[in-house]
Parts: sequence; structure tokens; C-alpha cells
Amino acid sequence: MTVRLRAALATLPAYLPGRTVAGAIKLASNETPYPPLPHVVARIAAAAAEVNRYPDNAATALTAALAAKYGVAAEQVAVGCGSVSLCTQLAQAAVDADEEVLYAWRSFEAYPILTAVCGGSSVRVPLRGYVHDLEEMAAHVTGKTRLIFVCNPNNPTGTAVRRAELVAFLRGVPSDVLVALDEAYREFVTDPDVPDGLSLLDEFPNVVVLRTFSKAYGLAGLRVGYAIAGDAAITTALRQTQVPFAVTSVAQQAALASLEPQAEAQLLVRVGEIVAERERVCAQLVAMGYVVPPSQANFVWVPLGEKTSAWGAACEQRKVIVRAFAGAGARVTISSADENDRFLAAAGELAASIPS
Repeated sequence: MTVRLRAALATLPAYLPGRTVAGAIKLASNETPYPPLPHVVARIAAAAAEVNRYPDNAATALTAALAAKYGVAAEQVAVGCGSVSLCTQLAQAAVDADEEVLYAWRSFEAYPILTAVCGGSSVRVPLRGYVHDLEEMAAHVTGKTRLIFVCNPNNPTGTAVRRAELVAFLRGVPSDVLVALDEAYREFVTDPDVPDGLSLLDEFPNVVVLRTFSKAYGLAGLRVGYAIAGDAAITTALRQTQVPFAVTSVAQQAALASLEPQAEAQLLVRVGEIVAERERVCAQLVAMGYVVPPSQANFVWVPLGEKTSAWGAACEQRKVIVRAFAGAGARVTISSADENDRFLAAAGELAASIPS
């Protein structure tokens, strides 16, 4: 007999990571082009010498450092194995079978996967003008809605919702519905009207903000993120649903080192360089005739419709790997100036093939 597994696995969508191809530049996974700072690398090396011991399951020091940085109680903070793991834990904590998870589409591709894994039902609301249609999302909240994801800035479009629209939306959501503001790219936001989710916690205790050390901090390979909630019951639930010892001692020490003042100052410099490159890449793509929605992340979105797959393959032929979402568009990570120039050269050669 064949082992009986859950029927949902037969239709479970697969998560597709950005591909790595030998000899090509990889602009498919929203990674930073910068390695960790030297003192962070030194802390990683020191922690690696003690991996014969289990890590602190509660990530006590890192939790305290994050609480101090953001001026919240330690009980409001939960550390996890990247923000995507925290997304999964939220679904496990909030959603029973046949209850609903609401999110925009297209958005982070893990949302439908983690919804299906926990036995919930996905409710997808199409973007409007590449941005979350919060009015339409509000109209889809029902008595079965248990969890709402608002990815801000949105992955993969890079667009962001503004404060007035987000506050109006949150005021219309029932107080017993959990709202996750997925802010993995918050450090790259330059528009002052895009709200810091943490500023909303006092008014909305049903909100939890998710962030990561994978992107701006350059620790993608170590998998460490965090959640800050208005209600400590939410972070308690995250700790209850976490796999024991999920955040390694190496990851915890690297994150702690990344929060030190010298690292934070250098982070601002690096983020500024990426933002400047983002604006340069956007401007040049528009000059070539591409449609590029304004981005507040470390990537840009090129909507190409049915030509997306062919365009992505043509980029790969030119040794540039982008993240092509078939039938929709391509997400292109902002990298160093040299790598961005290589991408722009490829995009320029392919400009004649873009939709009119």
C-alpha cells in the first residue's frame, strides 16, 4: 500500500526560488549585493565555534535588543526563522480548516502555500494599478476571515499603500481578525507617506508587523526575522507554534551584531546606494519604453504579460537571471551598479519585444 498523505498536497503550489546559473548574474531573489560587515562576519565565526550546543530557544538577547530598538516590551517581540516562517506560524496559530486567509494577488507567493498547508482557504483580491486594492479587500472580509496579509511594499511589484488608505482599511477590519503587515522591505522605503507599521500598533492591537534580516541586513543565508505585535498574545502564539531551536545561535549572533550602532550606520549607507540605483534603473527602463511601477523595495517590477517567460529566457541567454512570473511580469533585484548595467544592457536589447 502507498502511504496515505494529505490530499491537499496534490494541489499544493510549489515555491519557486530564484535560480542560480553558473556564469550569470542573479537578480532573482532580492538579495543585497553586499556581504555582512567585517565585525558581523567575526561574530558569525565566533558563534560557529560553539555549534555543538543548542541555541537559545527564546532568542532572549536578540528579543531584548529588538525591543529596545523599537521601544516596545520584550513580550511584544517574537524571533523566527525568517519572516516567511513567521507567516507560516501566524497561519498555524489563527486559521482552522475551512477558515479564510485574505491577501492581494499577485503578492508574496508563499501566502497560498502556507494557507493550504494549514488547511485554510485562500481569498485572493487582484491588485489595482499594481497596488493593493484595500477597498476591495475590505469587501471580501467575512465571518470566516481569520488572517489578512498586507505586503507593504508588495512583493513582487514593489508598490506600497499609503497611510490614509491603510488606516481606513484597518479601522474596517473586525478586531478579532489578525492582520499581518509584511514589511520585509521596509528599510528601502523612501516615500514618507508609506507608514511604518509599528506606528499603528497602539490603535490596532490585532496588527502584527513582520520584518527580516535577510534583505537590507544581508543575512539571507542565516534565516532570521522577527515579529512585533500590538497584543502580546500574538507573539505568545508565535512562540507556541515555532519549531524548537529554529533560529540558530549563529543567526542570533549575526543579527545582534547587525543591530550595533556601527552596523546600523553602515546599513543606512548601503540602503542609500541601493535606493539610488533603484531610481536610476527605473528611469532608464522607462526611457526604453518599459512600464515600471514606482518601487519602494530593492527590486523593480516589469509587467510584460504573456511575453514575460520569453523575455526572462532572453535575459538568461544574456547571462542575467531575473524572476519571471509567467503571464504577469518580471521582478528584477537591484544590485551593484556594474550588475545593474549588465541588466540594463540586456533590457535595452530586448526593448523592441515589450508589449505596446
